[in-house]
Amino acid sequence: MRTYELMYIVDPRVPDEEVTALTEDVKGLLTAKGGQVVREEQWGRRKLAYPINKLKEGKYTLFYLAGEPGELSIDEVEFRMRQNDNILRYLTVRTDEDYKRAGMPLPTEAPPVEETDDEDAPAASGGGEEEE
Repeated sequence: MRTYELMYIVDPRVPDEEVTALTEDVKGLLTAKGGQVVREEQWGRRKLAYPINKLKEGKYTLFYLAGEPGELSIDEVEFRMRQNDNILRYLTVRTDEDYKRAGMPLPTEAPPVEETDDEDAPAASGGGEEEE
């Protein structure tokens, strides 16, 4: 299974409702092409590293994707993003090789993190000794 991270930046003048609709369209296109959206993060409005079309901010969205090598079609998703004038920039990075080199489990294989009760958790004080 291959994993990817897909980030895109939307024009900050686009209303939030349209950004949400665009996100749903991208998610639908990814799942229709055989991919699985593992996680989605809306980073909101952030400053750009450099001006793009005289804009200094953009609305960031990040997808964590997974799919089999022959099923997930990143090319078509990128083609659609290239045609959309509201998307300033996009970047897709294949991450499964990086996880393997680091000896970490893939995001789709990671066990869920269990929350601990406050009573069972160790005390948060620095060394157990309080200064007066």
